Formats: sequence, C-alpha cells, structure tokens
Amino acid sequence: MMKVQQKPEVSQDMKMVPIEKYGVKCMSMGFLVEKDAPIVWRGPMVMSALEKMTRGVSWGNIDILVVDMPPGTGDAQISISQRLQLSGALIVSTPQDVALADARRGVNMFSKVQVPILGIIENMSCFVCPKCHESSYIFGKEGTRRTAAEMGMECLGEIPLVPDIRIGSDDGIPVVISAPDSAVSKAYIDIAQRVVCKIADQASKQDEHPEISL
Repeated sequence: MMKVQQKPEVSQDMKMVPIEKYGVKCMSMGFLVEKDAPIVWRGPMVMSALEKMTRGVSWGNIDILVVDMPPGTGDAQISISQRLQLSGALIVSTPQDVALADARRGVNMFSKVQVPILGIIENMSCFVCPKCHESSYIFGKEGTRRTAAEMGMECLGEIPLVPDIRIGSDDGIPVVISAPDSAVSKAYIDIAQRVVCKIADQASKQDEHPEISL
C-alpha cells in the first residue's frame, strides 16, 4: 500500500535498513522475495521471519512499532506475543458476525498471553455512495460496537468503505495525504490519536514508556 518495491539495504552491523516513505519506516517479507512468490508460513519459519522483521532490522528510535498480523490465532500471533514485549493488541474487524467471531477469538487469545487489548476498530463500517453520499450498511450496522460492549473493550472508531481508500492504496498514496481534509482522513487521524493515548495509558500503568529501540 506504500508502493515500495525496492529491497532494503544492509547496515554496517548487518541489519536491514527499513525503507522510509511519508515519514514511516517500513519492512515486509514481501521486500525480500521475488514479486508474486508465495510466502508459506510454517511454525519455525514464522519465528525466523519475526526475528528478521524485529531484531534483524535497524529500526532506531521510533515512536510506535506497528506489526500488521495475518488474521487468526495461529503461530504468528503466539510467537510475537512470546518474543516481544507488546504494548497492546489492536483488533480490526468488519461489522459482520462471521468476522466478529474471529475478532473475539483474537481478543481471548491475547488476553490469555497477558497482552493488553487497546480496543477494536470497525473497518468497512458502511459504503458511502460517491454521488449521493448515502450510507449503506453492507456488512451490518454497529456490530463492532456491540461486540466491544459485550467484551468490555472500547470501540476506537469506524472506517467507512469509500473509493478514495482503495484508490490511494493501489497508488501507494495514503488517503490522509491525498485528501487530508476528507471525513475518512479525519476518522483515521482520530483513531490514531486514540491509539496513542491508549498506549500511553498502558505505559503509565506499567510505569514504563513505549519507547522501542531494536
């Protein structure tokens, strides 16, 4: 989604240098394999990949390290909770019941390994018609908010399904850059601010700061 295609360079201490775009340092297994090559995630390979993406990268001093995990409660999620001290887990789901069932499993898994749940975000909350601007709740309405209330979590925000997000993702230009004053950009920014506050709250409870230097 950042339209990054080059391979990372290697620093003097033999760590990969993250590729930076829009002020965000990025690293992905996709940078290390040929285009369209499949990445088969198996137990030992998951742990090896996580080691490369975290301690094998020269991240430097960063504000927040975001790890985009595949859906589910498998080796990737368990391994990262064991190998890194996580400030918290952020659950993202559509409002559809089937998707929320997976979200519940994710919440319960991270709770069992004592990773704080920062909250849940509703993605594709509704489709906003670009012509009449009417909202259509394709995947159901407010399912994420109900789930959050039932599980004692906070719903941190809702992201609508709008063409600008898809276009920006394909072009490698985040919608907060291409249309900073739009309603959807405001939704992203509001959620980001809430996440930062949640991490600060967790840090104060643990009497430590979420500063990361790998």
